[in-house]
Amino acid sequence: MGRRLTVVQLLPALASGGVERSTIEIAQALVRAGHRAIVVSKGGRLVPALIEVGGEHVELDIGAKSLLTLARVGALRRIIRDADADIVHARSRLPAWLGRLALRGMPATTRPHWVTTVHGLNSPSRYSAVMTTGERVICVSRTVRDYVLQQYPQTDPAKLRVIPRGIDPSEFPRRHGVDHAARAALAMQYPALASDGPMLVLPGRGTRLKGHADALALLARLREAGIDARLWMPGAREPGREDYVAELEAEARLAGIADAVAITAPTFNIDAAYAMSDLVLQLSRKPETFGRTVIEALSVGVPVAGWAHGGVGELLQELQPEGAVPPFDIDALASRVMAMLRQPPAPPVTMPYTLRAMQDATLAVYDELADGLA
Repeated sequence: MGRRLTVVQLLPALASGGVERSTIEIAQALVRAGHRAIVVSKGGRLVPALIEVGGEHVELDIGAKSLLTLARVGALRRIIRDADADIVHARSRLPAWLGRLALRGMPATTRPHWVTTVHGLNSPSRYSAVMTTGERVICVSRTVRDYVLQQYPQTDPAKLRVIPRGIDPSEFPRRHGVDHAARAALAMQYPALASDGPMLVLPGRGTRLKGHADALALLARLREAGIDARLWMPGAREPGREDYVAELEAEARLAGIADAVAITAPTFNIDAAYAMSDLVLQLSRKPETFGRTVIEALSVGVPVAGWAHGGVGELLQELQPEGAVPPFDIDALASRVMAMLRQPPAPPVTMPYTLRAMQDATLAVYDELADGLA
């Protein structure tokens, strides 16, 4: 980019989640390249993180599903105009609708370029179709690109850009074997994990979509086969999920594996959790757009087994095909996991899905549009 650009990103809030993290990561890349990065949202606990990387935040609730939100189009238009924005980048449906309306009311000669990112496999509808209206439409995986073209066939494929999410490899360094000392320390806190047998880890929040019940069924199969496996599910135990956790605990008791399962709050050291495990599970019941757990674990050097659908299946087929299992086939999962525990597959030599690659590719999209600016 030959001159300093101002990019305004739109999303409902800066609370938590992958979309919010990507927003801050792109703000960081813009500032690092000498550009101005503005985020418009309701705000939230990640605003300080945005400010820390040099971004700016303008508070405006553009994500509340209410007719009153439409009244904020004028305020959003003023924010964009006063910032002298070159590019407006929407990352969520309602903010995208407001962004489009705001830009429509601006003179064509001063109207910023329009970019959207499809982060999710939302149900196809006219409401969701707004995410395909960008001059450039960023898809976070090939799975998303295929979904967009299938559900919205009128979309011009030439404007789609596949930019997968990425990680900072320094945050997920390659281990040198299972960290048995860390696991022993963990077992002091969670005695169910005390064993010389393999430990499986399924990270994820406490929702049925994450496939915790499938992990329990897998553990039961392994133990029936005489394998003293243990299962750690960090993240499933959280406020408001007590009934769900009680349901999982009842399933574990019924299967006779309650003394081999630890259902805990989220861990803030997920890289350490990977490093002390023998195998990581990704068993989402609903196809995910990407599959960050897969690349995090493989970066550390831990084998991953998961249902071969959505972004998870896409990543496993590319990086570690041994771990790609036909969706919801518990027998196939148990068989595959046993084989992987006997002979762990080699992790990828390098991790292509890096944070820097994602940042550079996104800035390149801005560059495509900026070349047409006066």
